[in-house]
Amino acid sequence: MIELPKDVRQQAVSSIERYFREHMDEPIGNIAAAGLLGFFLEEVGPSIYNQAVADVQERLQARVSEVDLEVHEDEFGYWRKRLGAEPQRKR
Repeated sequence: MIELPKDVRQQAVSSIERYFREHMDEPIGNIAAAGLLGFFLEEVGPSIYNQAVADVQERLQARVSEVDLEVHEDEFGYWRKRLGAEPQRKR
């Protein structure tokens, strides 16, 4: 189960209570709101967590695939640096 810090859990419970006051026919008490939060954290939390991990993996893989473009070094560049270009051969 996903564990929330105490202050975050309290903010979530307060938010659930407010949602019920503003959108439902009857309010919900603090204990019931905490129970509902616990249910959603246990039941739906892992799905949200797994999707977040998949999203991060996708973004990281995209960044890793760009590393070659960002750090690529041309090979065998000594003579190009020294001469400014490939030397012309005499004919």
